[in-house]
Amino acid sequence: MTDSTPELDIRWPIGLLFAAIGALLAVYGALNPTEAQRHGLNLNLDWGAVMFLFGAGLVWGAWRAGRKQP
Repeated sequence: MTDSTPELDIRWPIGLLFAAIGALLAVYGALNPTEAQRHGLNLNLDWGAVMFLFGAGLVWGAWRAGRKQP
């Protein structure tokens, strides 16, 4: 392998996957608030937001690491 071949940062695809699924779940939870209500919490909305933030953090870390390479 030469030095010019780009390396795959696994955070890109996993982060995009978590962000996309999290966004879909959060939107579904926002549009159907009574569907998954448990103890006054909208589980779809809450866990969708958590998954989206986790995915966004992975994407941000991959983007930041890619900028530092020469």
